[in-house]
Amino acid sequence: MEAWIQSIVHPLPLWGLFLIIAAFLYTLAKGADILVTEAVTLSIRWGVPALLIGATIVSLGTTLPEMAVSVMAAVGGRPGLALGNAVGSIICDTGLILGLAALIAPIPLDKTIVNRQGWIQLGAGFLLVLMCLPWSSPASAFTSGGHLPQWAGWIMLGLLVIYIWKTIQWSKRGEAPEQEETHEDKAKTGMVFLKLVIGITLVVLSSKVLIPTVEETAVRLSVPEPIIAATLVAFGTSLPELVTVMTSVMRGHGALALGNIIGADILNVLFVAGAAASVTPGGLQADARFFQLLFPAMLFVLLVLRVSVWVSGTHLRRWSGVLLLATYILVTVISYSH
Repeated sequence: MEAWIQSIVHPLPLWGLFLIIAAFLYTLAKGADILVTEAVTLSIRWGVPALLIGATIVSLGTTLPEMAVSVMAAVGGRPGLALGNAVGSIICDTGLILGLAALIAPIPLDKTIVNRQGWIQLGAGFLLVLMCLPWSSPASAFTSGGHLPQWAGWIMLGLLVIYIWKTIQWSKRGEAPEQEETHEDKAKTGMVFLKLVIGITLVVLSSKVLIPTVEETAVRLSVPEPIIAATLVAFGTSLPELVTVMTSVMRGHGALALGNIIGADILNVLFVAGAAASVTPGGLQADARFFQLLFPAMLFVLLVLRVSVWVSGTHLRRWSGVLLLATYILVTVISYSH
C-alpha cells in the first residue's frame, strides 16, 4: 500500500502535497474524535464511572493521532518522523495550544494537582532525553545523535500503566473533578461498535497516507524529516488537543484545558514514543538535530510552563500565554532556519 501511495504523491506539485497533508490531518483528527466519543458511550453503557473514562479512555484517545503516525513511521523505517512527531507534539501542546488558551482567559490553578502532574510532565521530558543519550559517550550526541532502544519503549509503556493507575487512585480520592456525561447517543450497541471501527480505520489509513506524503514534502523543501515531523505533522496530530482546549477555555473550564495539555505531554512520551520504540527491534534513532535543537526546545518550553506556574498565584495569566506562544514561534523559526 505504501508503494502505491508513494507512486501517487511523487508526481504531484508541492501545493498538492500540502493539500493532501491538510486533508488527511483532518481525517486523522476526525477519526480520533469518533473513536473517543464512541468509547465514552460504550463505557457509560457498561457502567464505568465518567471520571474513570476521562482519566483513561479520553486522555489516551486524544493522543491516538500522534501514536498512530509515530508507530506507522517506526514500523516503516522512519525513526526521525516517529520521534519528531512525539517531541514536536509536546512543544506544540505546551507552547502553542496552552499559550493561546492563556491568552483567551486566565487559567485557574489548583497548585496541588498542577504541581504534582506538572513535575511528572517535566520528568517525562527529561526521561525521554536520558533514554536517548549515548551513555558511553554523551558528548557525541550533538554530532552523531543517540538512540531510543526497544527495551526503553517497553519501560515507558510500563510507566504508562503505572501513571494511569495512580491517576485513577488520585481521582477516587476526590482530587480530580468529575467529568460530565455529555454524549447522549442512544444508538444500538452494534452501531457504537461500527463507529469505533470507522474511527480506528480513519486513524490508521490517514497515518499511512500522511507518512509518505510528509517524506516527499521534506525532500522537496530540503527540510530534514524530523523538523517537518516536529512542526507540521505535530501540529496536525495535536488538533484533538487544540479543539478540546479551546472549547474548554471558551466555556470557562480553563483548569480542564491545563489538565488536558499536561496529560497529553506525559502520554506523548510514555504512550507515543514508548509504543513507537517498542514495536521496532532496533529502536528509534535520534539524530544530532534532536540534541542540537528539538530536545532543548522541548525541555525549555516545559521549564517555561513550570516557572510560569511557580510565580503565578491562583491563575495562569495572559503574560504566561505570551511567553509560551513566543517560545513556540521562536522554536519553529529556528527549526526551519537551522
